[in-house]
Amino acid sequence: MLTKAQLDEFEKNGFLKGDVILSDEEVELLRTDLDLVMAGKSVKKPVLNRNMLDDGGPHGMSMTQKPTVIQIVNMWMTSDAFLRHAGNPTLCEEVAQLCDTDELRIWHDQVQYKPPVTGGPGGWHQDHPAWPIIQPADLVSAWVALDDATVENGCMWMVPGSHKWGDQSQYIGDTEDFKAYHKDPSQLPEGAKIECVPFEIKKGQVGYHHCLTWHGSGPNLSQRKRRAIAVHYMPKHIRFEPTGHHPMEDYIQVREGELLTGDGFPLVYEKARAQL
Repeated sequence: MLTKAQLDEFEKNGFLKGDVILSDEEVELLRTDLDLVMAGKSVKKPVLNRNMLDDGGPHGMSMTQKPTVIQIVNMWMTSDAFLRHAGNPTLCEEVAQLCDTDELRIWHDQVQYKPPVTGGPGGWHQDHPAWPIIQPADLVSAWVALDDATVENGCMWMVPGSHKWGDQSQYIGDTEDFKAYHKDPSQLPEGAKIECVPFEIKKGQVGYHHCLTWHGSGPNLSQRKRRAIAVHYMPKHIRFEPTGHHPMEDYIQVREGELLTGDGFPLVYEKARAQL
C-alpha cells in the first residue's frame, strides 16, 4: 500500500520508486523463462521478439559492435511465471492506487534486455503516443529490474513533471549524451523545465511511471546484463479508440469506443476481491 506522500510524489513527478517486491528466487525463475524465450525454446511464443536497434547503430558505436536492445512483448503469454508476476498483489494494489481504479487489466508487458558492452540506448519518448489504439492516457507501468539497473548499465532516466505536458512525442529529441530536449520549446506549458534524472532500480525492485512521462536510457557499456520486465496496466475505463496501428490490435475483440476487455487483456486485479 502506497502512502499519501508517495501518491503525491507520483502526482508531482509522474514516476515513483517502490520497494523490492521480488525475492532472489522469484527473479531467477523469471530469468530462466526469459532465457528460454530469447533462445527460441519456449513452447508458446510472444507477440514480438526483436532487436529494437536493427535499423542502425546509435551515436558513435563502432562498426564492429552491433548495438542491441532486445524487446519481447507479452512474456505473460509464454510463461506462467510472468503471468503470475503481472498479477503480483503488491504491484496491482499500488498501480490501482496510482490509477485511482478498482480494476486493472494488462495492456501488454515487455522485456527490454541490454546485453553487456553492446547494449544500446533507449530513445527518449512517451509511452501512450506509441499506443494509438487506446484512450485515455491514464495507464501506469510497473518496471521491475531483473538485474540492478544503474547509470553504468543503461538504467532509465525520467523528466519530472513531464506527464502533465500532454502529447509532446513529435518534439522529443535525444542529445549526443542521451539526454532529452524539446525541438520547439514554445509548445511546452509555461514554466516547464526539462530536467533529466537517473532512475536507478535494484534487482527485484519496482519503479512506476505514467504513460505520458518522458523517459529514456543510455547504453550498457558495462560488463553486466540489464534485464527488466515492464507491465503496462490499464484502469477499467480504457477504451478501444484506434487512430493508428499497434501489434496488440490483432487481439482486440471489442468494437471501437467500447471498454478494452477480453482474453488478450487479462483482468489481474479487482479491489473487492483483493480485499477478501
